[in-house]
Amino acid sequence: MSPELVIQISQETLRVVVMLSAPLLLSALGVGLVIGLFQAATQIQEMTLSFIPKLMAVVAALFIAGAWMLQVLSDFTIRLYERIPYLLE
Repeated sequence: MSPELVIQISQETLRVVVMLSAPLLLSALGVGLVIGLFQAATQIQEMTLSFIPKLMAVVAALFIAGAWMLQVLSDFTIRLYERIPYLLE
């Protein structure tokens, strides 16, 4: 296994991880920003206020993007399995 191949697989792995985590993290970020603005405007400083809306947004994003995320992960895994003969050379 050459160092170039290891770097290529590592880069592809990181790209897949970013693609899979982006919908969940961005939905939590958006809801957190809206809740933070609401708390700043109303001066409600309750730390637990944003937990349930963030959790609901992450679950909704998982339901919406779940099939796509599973497809991306499956494609990546299949590509890795298909490379096994070339990795053993």
